[in-house]
Amino acid sequence: MTKPLPRQRLAEAAFALFDERGYEQTTVDDITERAGLGRTTFFRHYRSKEDVIFPDHERLLEQMGERLRTSSHSTALVAVAEAVRLVLLHYIDEGDLARRRYMLTSTVPALRDREIATVARYQRLIREFIADWMGDTAEPAPLRAELMAAAAVAAHNHVLRRWLRGESPDPVRELDDALALVIGLFTAPADASRGTGTTVVAFSGDQDIETLIPALRRLIEGPH
Repeated sequence: MTKPLPRQRLAEAAFALFDERGYEQTTVDDITERAGLGRTTFFRHYRSKEDVIFPDHERLLEQMGERLRTSSHSTALVAVAEAVRLVLLHYIDEGDLARRRYMLTSTVPALRDREIATVARYQRLIREFIADWMGDTAEPAPLRAELMAAAAVAAHNHVLRRWLRGESPDPVRELDDALALVIGLFTAPADASRGTGTTVVAFSGDQDIETLIPALRRLIEGPH
């Protein structure tokens, strides 16, 4: 059997200690002792015990950025979906380690704060890409880019948390469906955004149709 690499040994030792003693009570020395390695080896792989929990975000950001940069104008939205999917696939590949990280970040405020800051970096990367793709600095383009990036990240996080809790048997398909919904929300026909064309509204209520017709006409025609 192949012996685990030092980086993996340190991670396994750290998470075992976090489970046994708690995150705050575990030191770098504790981790290196459990792993049978020295401090020099630890700091060759991680800057702090916090980095043992969040080791791959820089690499993921680079991969996302690379995927976005290789897209054309016509494939930009596909690139956004695929870049977001890269992150989900990374967590799925981690398996139990991702679930243990989720439990830690749910209970340790300092780790939760770092996770929030990291998510903001993903969102900024997507927002800047979408804004550049829109090619318009006048409102509402920057706002649409901000909203679309936030929605894409929210879709990812929703699906990821469901998978982490064991509620999603097919998270990749769920994410694809969620991102399709996000893209659909922000790629409405131009006429709809200008308020032209025909709008059909259907609803039920207690009033008879003769009473509703004047209100429907005012809704369709808009203010004068």
